[in-house]
Amino acid sequence: MSSSASSSTPSTTPLSYKDAGVDIDAGDALIERIKPLAKKTMREGVLAGIGGFGALFEVPKRYQEPVLVSGTDGVGTKLKLAFEWNMHDTVGIDLVAMSVNDVLVQGAEPLFFLDYFACGKLDIDTAAAVVGGIAKGCELSGCALIGGETAEMPGMYPAGEYDLAGFAVGAVEKSKILNPQNVTVGDVVLGLASSGVHSNGFSLVRKCIERAEAAGNLPETLDGQPFKQAVMQPTRLYVKTVLTALAAHPIKALAHITGGGLLENIPRVLPEGTAAHLVKGSWPQTELFAWLQRTAAIDDTEMNRTFNNGIGMVVIVEAAHAEATAATLRAAGEQVFTIGAVAARGTGAAVTVN
Repeated sequence: MSSSASSSTPSTTPLSYKDAGVDIDAGDALIERIKPLAKKTMREGVLAGIGGFGALFEVPKRYQEPVLVSGTDGVGTKLKLAFEWNMHDTVGIDLVAMSVNDVLVQGAEPLFFLDYFACGKLDIDTAAAVVGGIAKGCELSGCALIGGETAEMPGMYPAGEYDLAGFAVGAVEKSKILNPQNVTVGDVVLGLASSGVHSNGFSLVRKCIERAEAAGNLPETLDGQPFKQAVMQPTRLYVKTVLTALAAHPIKALAHITGGGLLENIPRVLPEGTAAHLVKGSWPQTELFAWLQRTAAIDDTEMNRTFNNGIGMVVIVEAAHAEATAATLRAAGEQVFTIGAVAARGTGAAVTVN
C-alpha cells in the first residue's frame, strides 16, 4: 500500500522553463546579436523598433494621401533544403522579398517589415544567420526591420528545423495606386530576369533533386555556380529599381511572378477581356530551369505555371513608353526583356506563350 502511494506522489524536484526545453537566456542572446543588424535597416519614420512590445512607425510626411499596402508570406519548402544543406544565410532574403515584391506591385514603397521565427530548440548561430538574411533583404529594399517574434516551442519541430513567416507594410499615394483597369490592348509586356527559382516550386525542385541523385547524375554546376548555390539563390528584390522606373515613367501594371508562374500571375493584373500574348524565346532559359524541365520531364505549359522560368517581375507599359522604361530599368541594374503584348482575349487563355 505504501509502495503504491509512494509511486503516485508527484516529484518535488524543481522544474524550470529551461528544463521544459525553452532557454530564455538563448533568446535574450539572440536579440542582442540581431539588434545591430536591425539598426542598419533604420529609415525615416521609425519611432521605436526591436525590444518593445510593439514597433512604432510614422508614415513619412512627404505623402499627401498615403494608402497603406500590406503583404505576408513565408519561404515554403525551400527551407527543407536549407536544413539539409546547412545553408541558412539567404532564406531571410527570400522571406523579405516575397512580401516586399508583392507590396511593390501596387505601386507602393515598402516601409517596414516584421518576421516570425519558430523552432523546437533555439540554435543562436542558425537563428542569427537567418535574421541576418532578413536584415540584408530589408537593407537592400530600403525597408526597416522594426520587430518580430522568436518562438522556441519544444516538440513542435524536428531537431534542426524551423519555420519562417513575415509581413511588410508599404505606402503609396492614393492617386498613384497601380490599377489593372488602365491596361489596354497594345500595351507592351516587359519581363525582368529572376535570380533563379526564387521561393516557389520547391516541392518539385526537391523531387527533381531526388530523381537526379538516384540516377547519379546531379550536376556539379549550373549557370556558372555550384549546384547548391544555384538552387538556393535568393529571390531577387525589385524594389529600388522598379520604384526608380515608377517615378520616371507611366507604368500601368506590375506582376510579381510567384506560385503559379507566368500563366497564373499575369492575369491578376489584366482587365477582363484582355490577354497577354508572350513570345516564346524572347527571354533566355537558364541552365537551372532547363535542368529542372528536363529532369521533371514536363512541357513548357507546366514549366510556366510552376516556376517563374526566368522572369521574376512583369512590367506592363504603353508601347510609346516601353523603350524608355526598359532603358531606365537596365540602367538601374535589371535584365529586361520585351516578352509580349496585351491583346483582346476572345475565347483563348489569359496568357499564351507561343
